[in-house]
Amino acid sequence: MFQKMMTGALIAGIGAGLFAALLHFVFIQDLLLLGERYESGEIVHFAAPGAEGPATAPQNAPASDPGQVAQADDGTDGTVLRNALTVGFTVVLYTAFASLLIAGFAVATQMGRRIDATQGLLWGVAGFAAIHMAPAMGLAPNLPGTMGADIADRQIWWWATVIATGSGLGLIAFGRSVPLAVAGVLLILAPHLVGAPMLDGYFSPAPAELGAQYATRVLGVALASWSLLGWLAGWQWSRLT
Repeated sequence: MFQKMMTGALIAGIGAGLFAALLHFVFIQDLLLLGERYESGEIVHFAAPGAEGPATAPQNAPASDPGQVAQADDGTDGTVLRNALTVGFTVVLYTAFASLLIAGFAVATQMGRRIDATQGLLWGVAGFAAIHMAPAMGLAPNLPGTMGADIADRQIWWWATVIATGSGLGLIAFGRSVPLAVAGVLLILAPHLVGAPMLDGYFSPAPAELGAQYATRVLGVALASWSLLGWLAGWQWSRLT
């Protein structure tokens, strides 16, 4: 049974991971690369037209220049490697998420709950809420070139928010009593009442409009990917049981 559960998690994770990687390349990749150009200083926010950084090669260099050709080849190889690593990391990440969902399904089944594709979809949305939406209410997804508070403080708050939100949703869904439901709501609210670590002021090399668009797309891709992940995991679970 355990082997079948892990096989189901692997199938759901690979499917959702490939879907998430595709959405990343369509909706997020260009914004990410543009943010990195702001972060490196290659382009400058509010700069005058034509005030970009120095070109990587003379504009009048001949097309047959060996150095220019080698630089282009290195750039192509680097892009292919980066894209391959993005796909691989995304698949591994969503496979891990699928394993968590399958483990949750097992616990819910022991409690008498029936899990199918529709229920799995709801679990996927709950996973998105705990891991993406709730933390983003205090710490929006950060575009490169966007300043943030101390990374250690942000990580601590992020983990606390994920754990509190997941636990709160669990109490609401499985508590079967009003006091436990109230406790779940309080758990979900607690990190936001404490507040996420913030900077004293706002300043970033990248434009705020670009950062807002990036955060919106990241959350949209995550919602779509988690929804598919939950549906696939629930469908796999219903086949097993």
